[in-house]
Amino acid sequence: MTLDLNLWASVACGQRVLISNKLGEKLVGLLHEACSKELVILCHGFRATKDDSILVDLAAALASVGVNAFRFDFAGNGESEGLFQYGNYRKEADDLRSVVSYFSEQKYDIIALVGHSKGR
Repeated sequence: MTLDLNLWASVACGQRVLISNKLGEKLVGLLHEACSKELVILCHGFRATKDDSILVDLAAALASVGVNAFRFDFAGNGESEGLFQYGNYRKEADDLRSVVSYFSEQKYDIIALVGHSKGR
């Protein structure tokens, strides 16, 4: 399969979305829209952000084959509000729950949650 580079560039950007977590902190993410209601949520790794190349490339690839992708920064990382806390996976799980709830309310069909590198 070959991808049109102009299409790749257009889906690599995404639409900025702000979602509040249960503590009221704003989570910042980018929605890569395709012509469907299917959605894959992409989660960054330890001390990383939504802008890591692997997540950007995966979101663009998904959108180019007709699947929406959402990549976001957990609280305390990247552009999202809050303080970084080492190993606070419960809070990250709560952040992810807030993201899932938001998109469920928007009537998206969440077909996968993808996480990348919480270790070395």
